[in-house]
Amino acid sequence: MTYSPLNLGRLLVWGGFALILLIAPLIFTKGASLSILSLIGTLMIFGLSYNMLLGQGGMLSFGHAVYSGLGAFFVVHTMNSTGIGAAIPITLMPLVGGLAGMFFGVLFGYVTTKKAGTTFAMITLGLVELVFASSLMFPGFFGGEGGVTTNRVRGDAFFGITYGPQIQVYYLIAAWLFVSTIAMFAFTQTPLGRIVNAVRDNPERVEFIGYNTQWVRYLTLILSAFFAGISGALGTINFEIVSAENVSAIRSGAVLLFVFIGGIGFFFGPLLGAVVGVFFSVMLSDHTPAWQLYLGLFFILLVRFAPAGLASLILMLVRVASFGKFGRIWKPLTGVCVAAIVGLAGFVAAVEMLYHLTLNAANGTVMSLFGQQVDTKAAMPWLMVLVVLMVSYGLYRLFKPVYYAAWSEVNAEITAKLRGSMA
Repeated sequence: MTYSPLNLGRLLVWGGFALILLIAPLIFTKGASLSILSLIGTLMIFGLSYNMLLGQGGMLSFGHAVYSGLGAFFVVHTMNSTGIGAAIPITLMPLVGGLAGMFFGVLFGYVTTKKAGTTFAMITLGLVELVFASSLMFPGFFGGEGGVTTNRVRGDAFFGITYGPQIQVYYLIAAWLFVSTIAMFAFTQTPLGRIVNAVRDNPERVEFIGYNTQWVRYLTLILSAFFAGISGALGTINFEIVSAENVSAIRSGAVLLFVFIGGIGFFFGPLLGAVVGVFFSVMLSDHTPAWQLYLGLFFILLVRFAPAGLASLILMLVRVASFGKFGRIWKPLTGVCVAAIVGLAGFVAAVEMLYHLTLNAANGTVMSLFGQQVDTKAAMPWLMVLVVLMVSYGLYRLFKPVYYAAWSEVNAEITAKLRGSMA
């Protein structure tokens, strides 16, 4: 028997994650903060389950919302039932959603995973459209256009927990998020998790050594559908309504976008993507009708400059800092960031004025912008925006060569050091 020391780094990461989940409601206490935190939690589980397919298995799916949505529908009917479902406490309802998602993963996954690559993606797209059409054809189960409503407060309180207050719902979501995240991370360390990585990278070689790649993809999809069903169930408890939108291609496309933003090649990428996704679709949409334009532009810039997602940017900076070389890049990096912020301010001002001038001119040409009253028909505001954009471009051209040179030099030194240690 050999002694295996504790992985203190991993314990610190998971302990820090648990601490963040515990204290988040104590930090964000204003307005609808608890509802937003709850939404982020459910989207994190949904994103992590999707990344089991795309990031770990290389399976591009356009129909992942089918499993979370159908799991949500089964949960809402279970919550409304007077039979066996009435005996299941709200705390365990996510398990009902997970089992429902797994059932449909077994049912649909056997067909969809027969093929890989683009064919798999097209089959999943057809599947989500089929289920969405069925949701309108069978209003008895799906509730038609109005959906199905429920009430999460039912039965006797358990140690004072009724799930009436939003704080109780948040901690339920946080608990399931923590457990689900550990379970999905543990999957990456299993033989199935490792072999699905191999299927992603070189399916022909995997078949050559005797594995059935279709069954590997199939089993992975079933497990992914289970966690997607948990996410759908938690969303049902949070919002107390499920509609056809839960099984739509729009929701499937949204989780694909957010996971890609976070970084499909990193386990924690979907966690970042969920935060960014809620910021754009919920928080920013309350302040501007142009939020989709900003989201699209952000996605394009991310693909252009960081195709591996936000997680890759963070890890690259952590890598430089771990070798003690961050001090050599922080000044030019700050300059590039300042240029970007100045340019962002000018771009936002131009977009908001243009939106107001074209879509809201009936209410007058004067609008509030950055706390100031601006006449969108006057020449001066547009001239100031032009000046800001030119200043931003000038700063970018000034700091970019310095930053690029410092970054290249630092990474070359790190690479040389790593090669020397391996020699």
